[in-house]
Amino acid sequence: MGELARNLATMFGLSWAADRWRSLAALLTCAVLPVSMSLRAVGMAMIADGVVTGRQSRAMAGVALIAALTGLSHVVEWANTATRMRLREHTVLHLDQRVMELVAGLPGLEHHERADYQDRMELLRRQRGSLVNPFMPIAWTLANLVQLVTTVAILGRLHPALLALPLAGIPSVLATTRTERRWKRLWTQQAEDQRVLAHLFELGTQPGAAKEVRLFGLAPELDRRRLLTYQGLERRRVATSLWAAWVSAGGWACFALGYVAGVTLVVDRAVHGSLSVGDIVLVLTLGGQVNAQVANLVQNTVWFNRTTEAITHYRWLVAHATTSHAELATHRPGPAPSRIDNGITFSGVGFTYPGTGSAVLADVDLVLPAGAIVAVVGENGAGKTTLVKLLLRFYDPTEGAVDVDGVDLRAIDVGAWRARTSAGFQDFARLQFTARRSVGVGALAHLDEETIVLRAMARGGGGDLVASLPEGLATQLGREFGTGVDLSTGQWQKVALGRAMMRDDPLLLVLDEPTASLDATTEHALFEGFASQAQRAAAGAGAVTVLVSHRFSTVRMADLILVVAEGTVTESGTHEELVRLGGRYAELYQLQARGYA
Repeated sequence: MGELARNLATMFGLSWAADRWRSLAALLTCAVLPVSMSLRAVGMAMIADGVVTGRQSRAMAGVALIAALTGLSHVVEWANTATRMRLREHTVLHLDQRVMELVAGLPGLEHHERADYQDRMELLRRQRGSLVNPFMPIAWTLANLVQLVTTVAILGRLHPALLALPLAGIPSVLATTRTERRWKRLWTQQAEDQRVLAHLFELGTQPGAAKEVRLFGLAPELDRRRLLTYQGLERRRVATSLWAAWVSAGGWACFALGYVAGVTLVVDRAVHGSLSVGDIVLVLTLGGQVNAQVANLVQNTVWFNRTTEAITHYRWLVAHATTSHAELATHRPGPAPSRIDNGITFSGVGFTYPGTGSAVLADVDLVLPAGAIVAVVGENGAGKTTLVKLLLRFYDPTEGAVDVDGVDLRAIDVGAWRARTSAGFQDFARLQFTARRSVGVGALAHLDEETIVLRAMARGGGGDLVASLPEGLATQLGREFGTGVDLSTGQWQKVALGRAMMRDDPLLLVLDEPTASLDATTEHALFEGFASQAQRAAAGAGAVTVLVSHRFSTVRMADLILVVAEGTVTESGTHEELVRLGGRYAELYQLQARGYA
């Protein structure tokens, strides 16, 4: 009951926050409509009695009642439809904004990188249709109950036994509840396979994999795998549908027996003169309505259950966001420092991704000196990107601590810290805005300031790109909107680098394989530019620049080079020191140097 109460409160709260007055109007109009339908049966009974007994006034009173109720129903139905449509639009807007705030506002990346969390997000996405008007299942269910109470009250006046007629519908409601629980289990179990279906579809239709799909002739294989996955899902759905059909049939058979018993009782009473012809008409009409009312109640129960299921996933997202922010708040975070005087220190840092059992980093001890350019090298999977995630606080260490001038990063407000950092990533985002805004979002305060955007593009090596665009910074990027211009992967990467250069005074600049799509000569020239910028930033605020790269000819210019292997730092020093050491760095450097020779 507690879970149900929380779901109801959330359903009502979403609708109330989206449009409180239309929420109330929807509830009122939903209640009026079914009552008017039940009362029309009274009008039909009055007409029948008037005709049989020759009382014209009674018959005309019945006609007037039906006419008034019909007119009222048309007006209320129009108002109800208009209200519900606008309420739905407002709720969709509110819900989408709320979900975007929750997902994008999460401080970490756990919900994007854990399979079980992705399954929950997939269920939330798939059940979005059940969330777009969460108040209506409540309103219609209440309306059904009001109609049922009205009907029972009218029938009870004729014979007390007829009060039990709606009870015959209880098996149908119970059957529906059992069916919904079974469907709920099935949808949860199939969430990951649904993501597989979506992934295979994207591979076959999106540009990211288009070249390889054609080169390797993957289209038939993708189709085959998608069909096999779908057939596996469908077999269980068909089995569940057949089971649900049998259960539902049993429920409706119980109602049919109750309805036949009620009609038989009324006919018998009428034959013996206890009830009038109008009473028979009333019972037959309302009896039929009870059948429809129970059917509607069953349908609304299904609707209600599916909405509450979707609400459960929405509440999970809210709880996850709340917990994530609360965990940060336990450290009573303070402001970010204005400068770095000593450096950033890793002390006994270990990290294990949530939901996994193996450590990615273990016993990491290192110092990133204030004002230094630090290069991080190592083989794929060694833990380089995880170090970056800890520096940017996408995750916090599971062991040890990361300090800035002796202050634990967890004691600094995460938003304040990120406001003093910037980064360019290998898996950069392709923001299909105008070029000005695709770069300018790197510093929202200067979003449309052309001079600052141009300077950032030049610092990121994209000055030539701006000159090649047909409308300069006003050019729409990407082919998905209007007459946008598509870019090569390297050009998109230059836009991302420009975005990373929008902030003039970051305390930490992270460049994680930021030039992977560029040639070695261009990368070397860019890193020389980054180095001079880093030196200026270091002189002003003691900024630390972290370069992650697989090209050793580029990182040799760094003040400090860290070699990461098997989740820890195995070597550190300048290029010359590491070459003299003759360890893993020297070996890899020589191998790469011979490759470029």
